[in-house]
Amino acid sequence: MAEEILELQGRIALVTGAAQGIGAAVVRALGARGAEVVATDRRTPHDAVGFLDVTDGAAVERTVERIEREHGPIEILVNVAGILRPSPALAITDQDWAETFAVNSTGVFHTSRAVGRRMAARRRGSIITVGSNAAGVPRTNMAAYAASKAAATMFTRCLGLELAAEGVRCNLVSPGSTDTEMQRALWSDDSAEQRVIDGDPGSYRVGIPLGRIASPDDVAEAVVFLVSDRARHITMHDLYVDGGATLRA
Repeated sequence: MAEEILELQGRIALVTGAAQGIGAAVVRALGARGAEVVATDRRTPHDAVGFLDVTDGAAVERTVERIEREHGPIEILVNVAGILRPSPALAITDQDWAETFAVNSTGVFHTSRAVGRRMAARRRGSIITVGSNAAGVPRTNMAAYAASKAAATMFTRCLGLELAAEGVRCNLVSPGSTDTEMQRALWSDDSAEQRVIDGDPGSYRVGIPLGRIASPDDVAEAVVFLVSDRARHITMHDLYVDGGATLRA
């Protein structure tokens, strides 16, 4: 049991979007298993060590170089940074579309490229992208978000194919409705959570068969498994953590 608790002892992990929600839960879960976690987010002050705007490729490269210089080789990367701008597809503004892709897709590209190059040279490492079940199932009022997550999903899988020969594994964890600030921003009243669980035929959503909203820790535990040696023969996999909400379509 003790070996499992400290299964990531001594490994350096970089987590983006770590200020709250799923990202914060991932930081806690990795740290509890012994990893040295560098938590980054653009919500932190610009002069803080943990500040990182994943939309800025040059800044990502500088940050990764600094982390490796000050902490050591990054063996785990978890891409969590993401934004949601809900809107009907025909009403999405150019700015909302561009900013959604800049964070959710291009941000994953920037961090995975910077870290993946170094992992490939060392022939070891694990990259996880936190995607969304919306990447595989159409959602009303979420076209930009779903499309950006679908792009990040396929990029991560292609990267995993290319890096497999170098001993680097690339996987996805795709949550459904999760109790985060992003999720709660979509709720208009106290009964909104139950409506998500029950489903909504009007928006073509089935409910959640397991009968509850996920917690950020549910998602973080899936991340921990996939970066651990217990998953050493798993790559290019997309693990849905949605209580069965998509019926794994």
